[in-house]
Amino acid sequence: MRDKTQANSAAPGDRLIRAGAIVFFVGAVATLVTMAPFLLGTTPFPTFMFGLSMLMGVGFLVAGAGVFRSIAAGRRQARQAAAR
Repeated sequence: MRDKTQANSAAPGDRLIRAGAIVFFVGAVATLVTMAPFLLGTTPFPTFMFGLSMLMGVGFLVAGAGVFRSIAAGRRQARQAAAR
């Protein structure tokens, strides 16, 4: 079990990265499930599949924002340490 100091030591973008990864994964699984019957030849092409792949794009963008937020926080900490 983690104590409070470990829980608070996470980078600022960690929640965004985790949320983006979850959204991306959900979009990827939904896209694969939607495309499977089409690939097997049992249904016509699912046009709403584009919306599901857009969900993957949103997840990718959210995770990218978390990465950039973590980088910015690291640079801010480095500047503060150099100023001391």
